[in-house]
Amino acid sequence: MIDPKAIFTIRTPEQFEETALEIFRFQAEHCPPYRQYIGYLGIEPASIDRVESIPCLPVGLFKTHRVYGAAHPPEMVFTSSATTGQVPARHYVADLSLYEASFAEGFRKFYGHPAEYDIFALLPNYLQRSGSSLIYMVDRLIGTGGGGGFFLHDHRALVQGVERAAARGRKILLWGVSFALWDLAEQYRLEVPKLTVLETGGMKGYREEITREELHAILSERFGVSAIHSEYGMAELLSQAYSSGQGLFRSPPWMQVCIRDLYDPFERVPAGRTGGVNVIDLANLFSCSFLETQDLGINLADGSFRIQGRIDKTEIRGCNLMAG
Repeated sequence: MIDPKAIFTIRTPEQFEETALEIFRFQAEHCPPYRQYIGYLGIEPASIDRVESIPCLPVGLFKTHRVYGAAHPPEMVFTSSATTGQVPARHYVADLSLYEASFAEGFRKFYGHPAEYDIFALLPNYLQRSGSSLIYMVDRLIGTGGGGGFFLHDHRALVQGVERAAARGRKILLWGVSFALWDLAEQYRLEVPKLTVLETGGMKGYREEITREELHAILSERFGVSAIHSEYGMAELLSQAYSSGQGLFRSPPWMQVCIRDLYDPFERVPAGRTGGVNVIDLANLFSCSFLETQDLGINLADGSFRIQGRIDKTEIRGCNLMAG
């Protein structure tokens, strides 16, 4: 069995491949829905000898199956947001220290130590429900830092807190869902040094739809920053990718994003072509690390990727195999 700590020491593609294959063999044996899915595909796990050949589990199965491979009960169950009538995804987490190591190491890789920041979180739709992995992560990062906190609707208090942190010379991270940041930008203009604005999606159903580029232009002008950062994650993952601007995301070394053909989900497409987003998250050690998401994206030649929206009205072949 792999040492969980070894996941976060990965630095090279060779280390990633070796660890991914080891985790695949473990999950193919110990995670029943994944084992069943591989069986439906007629794949013999012993025949898989490279990362590109590892089958990805359709992420929708987190709504209908207990995707879990540990012998002991989970420490936490994270759930996705869902509108009325929808079934949320459920991610059973065997070891919260794995999640904490993943988001802490990932944050440090892209931003430095969280203790250097005052983190102000504007995440109302996540804060008003239980089971959010994003709230869990941001709460721990805030606790590691020197100040900040969660704000629901009191934008004035948030702005005053930001200004006090700026007066102390602190680095400031304003982390929010898109619609809430837009609401804030319509009421207040920020002009403080050392400010990073990080949006995490969440526009659909709350406000009129505009493009990410349009939103980022509004936020940049109102908050006095040259670029708007973004975070890409989901309840079914224990790792996050980050963008420092222009919607170009990069992953930590233990997470890989690849793009599949929309007409053949078992084929990858080369850089520069749009397709469905597959994610390999090795921190998902006790659930499933190999996921076929319902996002649309594109890999670029420099190793970054873009998220271009959701795949609408697309039949997910793997889910059909295990329906009912």
